[in-house]
Amino acid sequence: MSVMDKLKHMLKGHEAQADKGVDKAGDAVDTKTQGKYSGQVDQGQEKMKGQYGGGGEGDQPPRT
Repeated sequence: MSVMDKLKHMLKGHEAQADKGVDKAGDAVDTKTQGKYSGQVDQGQEKMKGQYGGGGEGDQPPRT
């Protein structure tokens, strides 16, 4: 079992908490960089939420 699989297993059932953590980490990065990389941070947050949280682009089917 890979580290990523273990992480997904640990977070299962705690999607809302994972989303809050991702948001908090992104806000901290934005604060430290004074918003210079906010677009990239937002993209990273959405990907993390999609994989480990309850929302984000990972829950939506791919566009055709």
